[in-house]
Amino acid sequence: MIKLYLSPIFIFTLLFSCQSKKTDELPKESVISNPKMEYKAYEKKATDMVISREKYFDQLYGFWLGQCIANWTGLVTEMDKVGNIGDLKSGDFYGPDDWGKPDLPNIWSENPSDLSPTIDFVLRGENEVWGADDDTDIEYIYQHLLKTHQTSLLTGAQIREGWLKHIKLEEENYLWVSNQKVLDLMKEGVIPPATSDPDKNEHYEMIDAQLTTEIFGFYAPARPDFALEMASLPIRTSAGGEAAWIAEFYVIMYSLASKADVGLPMKERMEWMAEEARKRLPEDSYAAKMYEYVKGKYEEGLPWAQTRDSVYVRYQVEQMDGYDITSQNLPCNGCFAAGINYAASLVSLFYGEGDFKETVKIGTLAGWDSDNPTATWGGLIGFMIGKEGIEKAFNSRFSNKFNIHRTRQNFPGNGIDNFEQIAEDGVFIVDRVVQENLGGGVDLENNVWYIPEMSTEIRPL
Repeated sequence: MIKLYLSPIFIFTLLFSCQSKKTDELPKESVISNPKMEYKAYEKKATDMVISREKYFDQLYGFWLGQCIANWTGLVTEMDKVGNIGDLKSGDFYGPDDWGKPDLPNIWSENPSDLSPTIDFVLRGENEVWGADDDTDIEYIYQHLLKTHQTSLLTGAQIREGWLKHIKLEEENYLWVSNQKVLDLMKEGVIPPATSDPDKNEHYEMIDAQLTTEIFGFYAPARPDFALEMASLPIRTSAGGEAAWIAEFYVIMYSLASKADVGLPMKERMEWMAEEARKRLPEDSYAAKMYEYVKGKYEEGLPWAQTRDSVYVRYQVEQMDGYDITSQNLPCNGCFAAGINYAASLVSLFYGEGDFKETVKIGTLAGWDSDNPTATWGGLIGFMIGKEGIEKAFNSRFSNKFNIHRTRQNFPGNGIDNFEQIAEDGVFIVDRVVQENLGGGVDLENNVWYIPEMSTEIRPL
């Protein structure tokens, strides 16, 4: 008798092809489950939120695909335009008319980007491979560590061990600013969160935590309270103060993506999520004031490029609202700082209005560390619209392959992974979080999660 083995990924693909059938008509064997986890019986409560594991798999795939598209597109203009402290002049920044025009050199180069001769989307066809970058690779490491240790809460020692194993200890290791300092401290034996101590790491106000920790919001769907707990130590591996609060803003939005009313237009969902995340920011923080300033300009109807220009003048020239990076005389005037890039990301958030392509376009043209905001919003919107939503937006199909070894090391399969497997690993992490940390249940019969409501509202730090 010949036995046929069906991999979990094939089974999940088969499951998607049967979407016209009711879940209870599918054989139980077709629902993936983590062989390293014991699934316990759970009695659903009337107040529980019910989330489809099948749909979440597709959404996590959409996150990785959307993040890669947005990351590589934003890299074309990364550090091209960071402003010249003083009066704003024509050409100091890109505008909407620059989309599709030739890319200009960044501040460290005499040559334009080798990714694209023009400012345009960077895409990878079905027979190509997406390369890892610093906006995706440490998130990949954290997911791998959660999977390897079968835990929801990483320890400082586990984070240090993971960094030292998977990040090259010498250049080129695709680390900059705070993350590079973190690695240097780890090599000396320092364990997070001491790696972001201002007395040890002078770069703790930089953007690094944003691009490494957003994904923790997806591990606790509709429960930003626990998402923040999961992300707290990873954030404080490289960030402190307002940079940490800004990173938490993104984690909250990622978690709330599962709670936003799907009956609302994307624009309204994004705005609701942002308003909820805003509640976390202390009223006297420059991050909170940046949020209100950019939102106010958007509501006034000011074009996005004029709002971006005013952000530059207000925060880098005039140093308003307590944002004093300019006075610190940092290289490129703190172009890697969490604050100015947060303000820039808010421009693309509000003016993009939840449209994937428009949000990425604005983020790419907005200036400073332009691949970071694009990756953040491309990943979030990609999650919300899923793989098919991204393909529909571009009327095209894309590669599902991901080369983590472009920037990192010591992963199985010579570093070649695929979005199906990565999404499956994410589903299994959520299984554990729901059952062990949220007090909810995993219903394999109906292929759903039951998630208890959050007991308290989001409040300022």
